[in-house]
Amino acid sequence: MKTLAIIAEYNPFHNGHKYHLEASKSITGADYALTLMSGNFLQRGSVAIADKYTRGRMCAMSGIDLALELPFPYATGSAFDFAMGSICILNKLNSVDYLCFGAETPELGLFEKVS
Repeated sequence: MKTLAIIAEYNPFHNGHKYHLEASKSITGADYALTLMSGNFLQRGSVAIADKYTRGRMCAMSGIDLALELPFPYATGSAFDFAMGSICILNKLNSVDYLCFGAETPELGLFEKVS
């Protein structure tokens, strides 16, 4: 069985996120999907539109099998802290086969240029 992970804020979870989740499941053939999601506070310390429990329910109703909370120091930290904290936690789960991300464009060449 294969598991995919998505690191997100889902502020709030919307149809674009649902599309991303469904496409990720389809492309990977994963049996399960989990998200590591910001809690009530997001990057740069802003407050989420909906509380973490409401957003977690939205995930569960849309096909996420397990929603985990990204701890506050990572969720509200810099992009580097957010990313490194998230990846470290997912690695320690020892059960993630795919890490999927969404972007405004499917052109991966643009990401390569920027990086």
